[in-house]
Amino acid sequence: MPKKNKPDLASQQVYRVLDANLNRLREALRVIEEYYRFMRLDKRCAVSLKSMRHSLDAVEAGIGRGNLLAGRDTGSDPFADGNRPEELFRAKAGDVLRANFKRGQEAGRVIEEFLKVTSASELSKKAKIVRFALYSLEKKFPE
Repeated sequence: MPKKNKPDLASQQVYRVLDANLNRLREALRVIEEYYRFMRLDKRCAVSLKSMRHSLDAVEAGIGRGNLLAGRDTGSDPFADGNRPEELFRAKAGDVLRANFKRGQEAGRVIEEFLKVTSASELSKKAKIVRFALYSLEKKFPE
C-alpha cells in the first residue's frame, strides 16, 4: 500500500482552520436546529437545518477527513481553555439563537474563503449556500 504524503505545514494550518470552522458551523446549526425543534416546534425548519448540517459531510469528504484530522491540534489552540465573558451568559433562549446564527454565518464565511486555497475550492459554494440560508432564516426570527 503506497504511503500518503503528509500535508506541508501551510496546508496543515489551512486544514486546521477548516476543521475548526466545520466543527463550529455544525455546532451552530445543531443549536439552531434544536431551538426550532424544541422551542418553536417547527418540524419543517428543524428538518431543513438538519439537512444543512448533513450537507457539510460532502464538504468534509471533499477536503478529506484525514487532512482535517492531520491539521487538528487542540492542544496548541490559545482559545481552547477558556471562554470570553460575553459567552458565559445569555438572558434568554433567543439570545442563544442569535449568537449561533452569527457563529454559523462567520464559520461559513471562513470555510468559504479557506477552501479557495485548497484543491477542493469548488466546495466553497456549499459553505456560501449554508451561510446565506442562515442570513435568510435569521431575518425571519421574531424579536
